[in-house]
Amino acid sequence: MPRIRRAPLDSSAVNSVGYDPRTKALDVEYAGGAVYRYYPVPDRVYRQLLRAESKGRFVNARIRDAYPFRRIG
Repeated sequence: MPRIRRAPLDSSAVNSVGYDPRTKALDVEYAGGAVYRYYPVPDRVYRQLLRAESKGRFVNARIRDAYPFRRIG
């Protein structure tokens, strides 16, 4: 499984996110330390996440139950 570099976020629920546009994989590291990979996440959804006022609410509403995932860490 390829490693995706994550960038820290200013969020109480999400520590960091990373995105691979080639595979459309989105890695989300939650505040508790668990890392999940969601796919296939469109580029526009990733950009919306980065612009969202609340990253945690965005992930819960638009990503968590909308895309297949697996825990990777």
